[in-house]
Amino acid sequence: MSENILEVNNLKKYFPICSGVFSRVTGAVKAVDDISFTIKKGEIYGLVGESGCGKSTTGRTILNLLKPTYGSVVFNGKLIFDVEKKQYLDHKEMRSLRRDMQIIFQDPGTCLDPRMNVGTIVSEGLVEHGIAKRKEAINMSRELLELCGLRGECVTKYPHEFSGGQRQRIAIARALTLAPKFIIGDEPLAALDVSIQAQVLTLMQDLKENLGLTYLFISHDLGVVKYFCDRIGVMYLGSIAEQASSESLFANPLHPYTKSLLSAVPKSNPKEKKERIILKGDVPSPANPPKGCKFHTRCPHAMPVCKETVPQMKTIETDHDVCCHLY
Repeated sequence: MSENILEVNNLKKYFPICSGVFSRVTGAVKAVDDISFTIKKGEIYGLVGESGCGKSTTGRTILNLLKPTYGSVVFNGKLIFDVEKKQYLDHKEMRSLRRDMQIIFQDPGTCLDPRMNVGTIVSEGLVEHGIAKRKEAINMSRELLELCGLRGECVTKYPHEFSGGQRQRIAIARALTLAPKFIIGDEPLAALDVSIQAQVLTLMQDLKENLGLTYLFISHDLGVVKYFCDRIGVMYLGSIAEQASSESLFANPLHPYTKSLLSAVPKSNPKEKKERIILKGDVPSPANPPKGCKFHTRCPHAMPVCKETVPQMKTIETDHDVCCHLY
């Protein structure tokens, strides 16, 4: 069995709500509320759920781009932070560790500096970390661009001269600059056309196999994660409702929320009939989540215990966990 490259334990990220003349803290938006999972080396772990459920916040908190409220994260055997024990990597150690942990942002149009040419954008990390001098770094960036399906001559061009798919390839090349072991893809396909999505997915799969990468793939597209990810975690209102291997999750979904999500995935055959599970009501506010099970206000199988007691994650089958009182 592969060794874990990432261990996330009881992670929480709350954003304070301030009001009044003196901006007193009156509450908190519970964007990520006590989630735990592990990712093995060489694995693609998918994190899915509705918009606003906390997927992107999870990714950024893991990388320490956002200060965690609670919990701990261990990367490759090294503790990044443990809020309860007040243990954090200092700036120098965190800077060194960032070589191994990179992120591909959702919108390549906003994450690439329009004032910098592509060569400078891709090679910036090499120069900043003292790996190569400017001229050598530019030559290395040519190789990275070609690895990602672009011509090396593109180093003199600027981001606005490229299409959305090409800009995302530039963002991927930048993420590869420091030879990372682990990459978070924060909905890297969301801003792309369907035909371009397939090309970028193929590129990411090839890079994984050739460079030995591990991915945390954040997406709301279940049709994509089914074939791209090895294991999947389903998030609802800041918590993980169910996690399992991709094959097991799609063959036998257990949580009512997972079942409703999967029922919305279109069938390839338009003549094939499918029962659509329509959830009632709106998603509760993360600033005021329901007591007990967060999903009970919309769940068709809600019981009295769901309104009072928070369900615990249970292992139902091999590598298939669910957080629901039905099990």
